[in-house]
Amino acid sequence: MHISSILRSSSHDKIHLIMTKRILPPKDRFQFPKNFVWGTATASAQIEGAAFEDGKCPSIWDTFARQPGKVAQGQNLDVACDHYHKFRSDFKLMKSLGIKNYRFSFSWCRLFPENNQTPNPKGVRFYRHLIEAMLENGITPWATMYHWDLPQYFQDQGGWLTRKMPEAFAPYVNFLVQTYGDLVKNWFTLNEVSCFIGGSYSPEGVQAPGLSKSPAEVNQATHYALLAHGYGVRAVREYGRKGSKVGMAENAHTFIPVLEDEDSIEAAREIYQIKNASMLGAMLRGGYDRYYQKLIPDRKERAQVEKGDFALMGEAVDFVGINIYTGGFVEKNSKGKAVEIPFPANYPRADSPWLRLNPRALYWGTRLAQDCYGAKAIHITENGFGYNDPDEVTGTYNDVHRKEYYRLYLEQAHRAIQDGVPLQGYFAWSFMDNFEWQDGYTRRFGMIHTDYKTLKRTPKLSAVWYSKVIHKNGLI
Repeated sequence: MHISSILRSSSHDKIHLIMTKRILPPKDRFQFPKNFVWGTATASAQIEGAAFEDGKCPSIWDTFARQPGKVAQGQNLDVACDHYHKFRSDFKLMKSLGIKNYRFSFSWCRLFPENNQTPNPKGVRFYRHLIEAMLENGITPWATMYHWDLPQYFQDQGGWLTRKMPEAFAPYVNFLVQTYGDLVKNWFTLNEVSCFIGGSYSPEGVQAPGLSKSPAEVNQATHYALLAHGYGVRAVREYGRKGSKVGMAENAHTFIPVLEDEDSIEAAREIYQIKNASMLGAMLRGGYDRYYQKLIPDRKERAQVEKGDFALMGEAVDFVGINIYTGGFVEKNSKGKAVEIPFPANYPRADSPWLRLNPRALYWGTRLAQDCYGAKAIHITENGFGYNDPDEVTGTYNDVHRKEYYRLYLEQAHRAIQDGVPLQGYFAWSFMDNFEWQDGYTRRFGMIHTDYKTLKRTPKLSAVWYSKVIHKNGLI
């Protein structure tokens, strides 16, 4: 009905009814597939605390945080959210929100505090109790084998810069699957190689251990991490119970065609494959292809490969996990070359300066994984927005900014599914405010507010909203 017809109506009630019908969305708009996996995620170092309790040894982050100027306000991981002691009540809270899938990680430091030799009984027992508590609350565990907290004793021996690391990773992950495989069916090998290698060993060195190494050394360390991933896949294949699945959680570089036309989409595919050639592309293609050569044109800077490496790093995965927060825009320039478009200084972003608001990143970040690498199953393993929220709250904190971020991105997730992208799950980052690496406790990503003085947990508006999304299996 045209607006002129409405204005001619003599009944105010009729006008109200017509206008209401026009603005209400269709009943099933933004419904997700029946078996879609809704979850949240955290990591051991960021929430557990008890950094030196029950035999746990220092991680590289425990060491790094004690170096002046490395972490905001000199903060450390000693207490964090004290999840080590509060996990039972945390899972009850998770259950009350209807969250049925949880991505967590094991602490290598807690399980093997002395040179990867003898398991720590208290650490082993802790993780069994942790997983059992999830299951008791109807929460399916999705376990990450390694999420950045390398034992310091390995770093003292060279860390990821040496081939000793993947060789040490093999018995560690075998132990994990043998010990917890009766409780866990869904596994992630490594979290964000691009960060824990690139952010740790590149010239910036903003993350633990904070070393500045040459491009050749960084590329070699990335190669060793890929080998570790392969050992993780093999561990699940050999020791996992029937139906176990395994993949990696990688923060692949995401590129968005500035215009969704043929030229810009082609540019996005080209740059996506070049920028991801050393990690996601190498893993899914089982080697270094022509895009790797474009990424690293200097032969001397490329990784040195030994016999059997490609077969190991290319072990077939059951799903591709991608951490997506933001993305860059691309186009073809006047010469027909694919180029990135710089962001203007006032482009909207979170309090995290690197995190620009870019919802279409979730659509193109998943679609390009399918189009370029043939991914058959994809999970968004992290997605969230970091703000400098208040330290103390009363009642439910109104984080409408975060809630709207989630909704905009999930609209693009729905769009991807409608277009045939095999997106099967979404893990919001993060369940609760926690230690955000070099940002310490100043940056909050959680749906649950953590008062770091009292350790009180308070659901935010985003948590209440997400709970309703899960219940409806669709956006509201």
